[in-house]
Amino acid sequence: MLDRLIAQKISGAKRSVLLIGPRQTGKSTLVHGLRPDLEINLAREAELLTFLANPGELEQRITAQHAKTVFLDEVQRLPSLLNTVQALVDEAKRDGRQLKFLLTGSSARKLRRGGANLLAGRILLFHLGPLAAAEIGDSFDVRRALEMGTLPEPYLEQDRSLGEKILQAYGGTYLKEEIQAEALSRKLEGFSRFIMVAAATSGGWLDFSKLAQNARVSRTSTVRYFELLEETLLARRVFPYPAAPRADLVKHPKLYFFDCGVLNGLLGNFVASADRIGNLFEHLLVCQLQALAMAHDKEIEIHTFRTRGGLEVDFVVRIGKQTWAIEAKASTNIREHDADGLEAASSHFPDGTRRVIVTLGGASRRFRNGVEVLAMSVFLKELDFS
Repeated sequence: MLDRLIAQKISGAKRSVLLIGPRQTGKSTLVHGLRPDLEINLAREAELLTFLANPGELEQRITAQHAKTVFLDEVQRLPSLLNTVQALVDEAKRDGRQLKFLLTGSSARKLRRGGANLLAGRILLFHLGPLAAAEIGDSFDVRRALEMGTLPEPYLEQDRSLGEKILQAYGGTYLKEEIQAEALSRKLEGFSRFIMVAAATSGGWLDFSKLAQNARVSRTSTVRYFELLEETLLARRVFPYPAAPRADLVKHPKLYFFDCGVLNGLLGNFVASADRIGNLFEHLLVCQLQALAMAHDKEIEIHTFRTRGGLEVDFVVRIGKQTWAIEAKASTNIREHDADGLEAASSHFPDGTRRVIVTLGGASRRFRNGVEVLAMSVFLKELDFS
């Protein structure tokens, strides 16, 4: 298994940690590798029932094993336990005892709905996404990532057909574990139609009315369903660039799923064919930017830029004091006119903005007026998360 960049920050944290991330991103594997004194997996039904029946179970196990580090896996299944964790941390601090919790969960929504206090300052919050290119290293395969995504198990699986089966099963598991668990089971058929339509339109401009019409559900339900997608970390919106008040920008955000492989699994198509590769390449770029930011525990802003007059730059990205204006081209054959949009929109970006065409591969070069051409693997290494 590959090392995860965030592991060192979690291991070195002086406070207890809550690690949030979508299913199958490797949260349990990461924390297990830190060798906690006590491990409790609430995904096991028998374990969950034991804790439901006995509110004092956690404290009793810690005392019996003299545990100083405690791993609670899938804590969103019993959100009230997080309040108990905070109370135990406070008691240990008062008594001068060392006690650190390592918690994982796939849904902050469930924790909030369960009354858990995530903002008390006692627990540090980290996020984990799919594998970032920096974690895969020089073996990072852009074409494989376009088709299989970078969730650890399917990306690293040598048997391609098995990897595809894992990704195809992801949607069904999500519907069962997240949607039914949210008391939406009576509307599961409508949500299933919605998620398939959302997957088919991912990478495009988000239009709730059109989504509702195509999924044959009400617009109100569509908005609520989409919020559920975001809160369960399956998809995200990319909003228009806010720092260009002189530009008459298209106000709709774009929709992106969190992993290309999961998207392909929902669509039942794992081929980055000529008609799909452009959209998948944009997806992979967004997914990798987000995964890298999570891996470094840094903030990142990803925006679209398209004026009503048709001037378009695929993404404007801000990391700390850096701003990048990016055209994503799923090709190695880049011509100078591909830089036209970046040049025409340059007045809307801050001084020092790096303007780059990110490509499928090929040699790095520089066009007129400083526009750079970088393969995705090279571009991702250029980003400064220090």
